[in-house]
Amino acid sequence: MPFESEKLIAHVKKHLYPYVLLTIVVLFNITVIGDLISDWYHDGNYSHGFLIIPISIYLFYRQSKQFTFPAKPAKAGLALLVVGCVGLIFGIAATEYFTTRFSLVLIVTSVAWYYLGASNFRKTWFAFFFLLFMIPIPAIIYYSATAPMQLFASKVTHALLQVVGVPALLQGNIIILPDYRLEVAEACSGLRSLVTLMALTSLYGYLRLPGKVVPVILFLATFPIAIATNIFRVVITGLGAYTISTGLAESFLHEVSGAMVFISALILVIILGAILQWAKKRLS
Repeated sequence: MPFESEKLIAHVKKHLYPYVLLTIVVLFNITVIGDLISDWYHDGNYSHGFLIIPISIYLFYRQSKQFTFPAKPAKAGLALLVVGCVGLIFGIAATEYFTTRFSLVLIVTSVAWYYLGASNFRKTWFAFFFLLFMIPIPAIIYYSATAPMQLFASKVTHALLQVVGVPALLQGNIIILPDYRLEVAEACSGLRSLVTLMALTSLYGYLRLPGKVVPVILFLATFPIAIATNIFRVVITGLGAYTISTGLAESFLHEVSGAMVFISALILVIILGAILQWAKKRLS
């Protein structure tokens, strides 16, 4: 134990300046961080935020064994620090939460980039990129994208129900069935589970998939997968209401389908990842 303590003290002394700077950044932004944690706690769509920082720390530590010191400071890190500080100031002044939080991640990233140097930072860039998934989607983007996705999900669900023989009438985002009105709500657009799915997909691709292209393809695939699985959720709810009972659709299917959709989306991501990995091996 004393030996471990001595190693820790030696490590802190060796890298004292970045630790002091990061501590100052955290202390000056304690309100910003507190508001972010409050969002994680009160909004179930972003509760995964509690796991993002510990995972990022693990990813950083995992790669830190490959660092080589002394390292030449990266001047690009200073430029990014300026951008982050300016964004943070304007974000706080305008009470624009996304800009403030994004700028805070930029500042932390810039400190690491400058101190570690370009070569070391390339080995651990993903740990800092992963921090972005703890930031909720800006409200203006969320609500701008939700309505079109709701209508799209409604149209596809309506078409699929008609294909399997269920009589249905579409009115906006409401599908009228015999004795039941099926509303395609915001939760059914796919956006609510998208950020969590993107975080898990990027982590899976980084840790498990080879190269740079395959993880990017898998990451981009989260968008159609999230939309498709949520449409499947609405179709199943409509079928349950029509063939069994409306009570089943409003109780059991409504409660269980959300978790089932996310799990099925995650399974599809893993299957697609395996297919992409197999295809890459076949082509190489």
